[in-house]
Amino acid sequence: MISRRLLIMSALTLAIAGSARAGEATTATVVKIENFTFNPAELTIKPGTTVTFENADDIPHSVVEKMAKFKSKPLDTGDKFTMTFTDIGEIDYFCGFHPHMVGKIIVK
Repeated sequence: MISRRLLIMSALTLAIAGSARAGEATTATVVKIENFTFNPAELTIKPGTTVTFENADDIPHSVVEKMAKFKSKPLDTGDKFTMTFTDIGEIDYFCGFHPHMVGKIIVK
Protein backbone atom coordinates (compact mmCIF):
# COMPACT_ATOMS: atom_id res chain seq x y z
CA MET A 1 0.00 0.00 0.00
CA ILE A 2 2.75 2.45 0.95
CA SER A 3 4.88 1.68 -2.10
CA ARG A 4 1.88 2.20 -4.41
CA ARG A 5 1.27 5.63 -2.81
CA LEU A 6 4.95 6.50 -3.22
CA LEU A 7 4.82 5.52 -6.90
CA ILE A 8 1.74 7.67 -7.49
CA MET A 9 3.22 10.63 -5.62
CA SER A 10 6.50 10.30 -7.53
CA ALA A 11 4.68 10.16 -10.86
CA LEU A 12 2.63 13.25 -9.99
CA THR A 13 5.74 15.14 -8.89
CA LEU A 14 7.52 14.31 -12.15
CA ALA A 15 4.48 15.29 -14.20
CA ILE A 16 4.21 18.65 -12.46
CA ALA A 17 7.94 19.34 -12.68
CA GLY A 18 8.04 18.41 -16.35
CA SER A 19 5.06 20.57 -17.30
CA ALA A 20 6.93 23.88 -17.08
CA ARG A 21 9.53 24.53 -19.77
CA ALA A 22 12.89 26.02 -18.87
CA GLY A 23 12.65 29.78 -18.33
CA GLU A 24 8.87 29.65 -18.04
CA ALA A 25 7.05 30.41 -14.80
CA THR A 26 3.59 29.21 -13.90
CA THR A 27 2.40 31.39 -11.02
CA ALA A 28 5.12 33.61 -9.58
CA THR A 29 8.68 34.55 -10.35
CA VAL A 30 11.34 37.13 -9.49
CA VAL A 31 13.35 39.52 -11.65
CA LYS A 32 16.40 40.75 -9.74
CA ILE A 33 17.70 44.24 -10.36
CA GLU A 34 21.44 43.91 -9.90
CA ASN A 35 24.58 45.45 -11.34
CA PHE A 36 22.47 47.84 -13.42
CA THR A 37 20.65 44.98 -15.17
CA PHE A 38 17.34 43.15 -14.96
CA ASN A 39 18.04 39.47 -14.35
CA PRO A 40 16.74 37.69 -16.30
CA ALA A 41 16.62 40.33 -19.03
CA GLU A 42 13.95 38.34 -20.89
CA LEU A 43 11.35 36.20 -19.19
CA THR A 44 8.65 33.98 -20.70
CA ILE A 45 5.61 33.37 -18.52
CA LYS A 46 2.05 32.10 -18.71
CA PRO A 47 -0.95 34.43 -18.36
CA GLY A 48 -1.79 35.07 -14.71
CA THR A 49 1.82 34.90 -13.53
CA THR A 50 2.91 37.36 -10.87
CA VAL A 51 6.37 38.85 -11.36
CA THR A 52 8.22 40.52 -8.50
CA PHE A 53 10.98 42.97 -9.37
CA GLU A 54 13.47 43.16 -6.49
CA ASN A 55 16.23 45.77 -6.26
CA ALA A 56 19.51 44.23 -5.11
CA ASP A 57 21.61 47.27 -6.08
CA ASP A 58 22.67 49.91 -3.57
CA ILE A 59 21.05 52.74 -5.55
CA PRO A 60 17.41 53.36 -6.51
CA HIS A 61 15.88 51.93 -9.67
CA SER A 62 12.36 51.80 -11.07
CA VAL A 63 10.42 49.61 -13.49
CA VAL A 64 8.64 51.48 -16.29
CA GLU A 65 6.67 49.84 -19.10
CA LYS A 66 7.74 51.25 -22.50
CA MET A 67 4.24 52.58 -23.31
CA ALA A 68 3.73 53.84 -19.71
CA LYS A 69 1.08 51.21 -18.90
CA PHE A 70 2.69 50.75 -15.50
CA LYS A 71 5.45 52.34 -13.44
CA SER A 72 6.88 51.44 -10.06
CA LYS A 73 7.81 53.88 -7.34
CA PRO A 74 11.55 54.36 -6.84
CA LEU A 75 12.87 51.07 -5.46
CA ASP A 76 15.59 51.39 -2.83
CA THR A 77 17.82 48.46 -1.91
CA GLY A 78 15.63 45.49 -0.99
CA ASP A 79 12.40 47.11 -2.21
CA LYS A 80 10.04 45.10 -4.41
CA PHE A 81 7.47 45.88 -7.07
CA THR A 82 4.92 43.23 -8.09
CA MET A 83 2.82 42.93 -11.25
CA THR A 84 0.48 40.20 -12.45
CA PHE A 85 0.48 39.75 -16.22
CA THR A 86 -2.79 38.45 -17.68
CA ASP A 87 -2.71 39.56 -21.32
CA ILE A 88 -0.78 37.60 -23.95
CA GLY A 89 1.95 39.62 -25.64
CA GLU A 90 5.37 41.17 -25.14
CA ILE A 91 6.02 43.80 -22.49
CA ASP A 92 9.15 45.92 -22.88
CA TYR A 93 10.30 47.82 -19.80
CA PHE A 94 13.24 49.88 -18.56
CA CYS A 95 14.58 51.64 -15.47
CA GLY A 96 13.22 55.19 -15.21
CA PHE A 97 16.51 56.37 -13.68
CA HIS A 98 18.80 54.43 -16.02
CA PRO A 99 17.05 54.01 -19.41
CA HIS A 100 19.87 51.81 -20.74
CA MET A 101 18.60 49.12 -18.34
CA VAL A 102 15.99 47.20 -20.33
CA GLY A 103 14.00 44.01 -20.01
CA LYS A 104 11.20 42.08 -21.66
CA ILE A 105 8.42 39.84 -20.44
CA ILE A 106 6.76 37.53 -22.94
CA VAL A 107 3.33 36.27 -21.92
CA LYS A 108 2.17 33.21 -23.88
